[in-house]
Amino acid sequence: MPLCFDLDGTLGHFSSGFVLLREALGELWGTAPTAEELGRCAGSTDWEIVDELHRMRFGTGLDETGYAAYEAACVDRFRAAFVPGGREAVAYAGILDALHRLAEGHRVWLVSGNAPGLLAFKAGVLGIDPAIPRLGSLPRHDRTDLLRHALRGCPGPHLYVGDRPHDLAAAQAAGLPFLGVGEAVPGDHPSLPTDTEPERVIQSVAALLR
Repeated sequence: MPLCFDLDGTLGHFSSGFVLLREALGELWGTAPTAEELGRCAGSTDWEIVDELHRMRFGTGLDETGYAAYEAACVDRFRAAFVPGGREAVAYAGILDALHRLAEGHRVWLVSGNAPGLLAFKAGVLGIDPAIPRLGSLPRHDRTDLLRHALRGCPGPHLYVGDRPHDLAAAQAAGLPFLGVGEAVPGDHPSLPTDTEPERVIQSVAALLR
């Protein structure tokens, strides 16, 4: 019974993430994609976004080698930025506590649009137990594909916890109930503020699993 959690905006946030993404691609491609080009991307995962930007720039799709180069460059940027005395990640303490409590009795996954190496770095910064499996953005897979992969072979009920409309859309496409975090996901579904106490998160999850 996997309970799937997004990371960015759901368990905490890392400021200027898209700026670092653009800088990493600028290092690889000579010039960084513009904010306007980034805004034209329809995908929500690193693979989808970088593939779209590659098509805009070069007229061809991204390959695995290019994605691996992006991942390494992006991780390097984040490691350099989020150091003592540098930028600081903001952790949502109550939701993170609930994540760890839930993992004691359920199979819990991190399912994120970050490239796998970047997801591992961010999870480490937020202090997420390494025993909780992580599933980051994979070539030629969208967020719904990632959710279905996490659920494969496991009986329900399942759940996805996220903070953006694309998280809700992926949950709906995968047939999952959805728990929102923050105020950026409109619709008829339960939502919690980012400063929610862990007990309330756990109660909300339990109510959706009935």
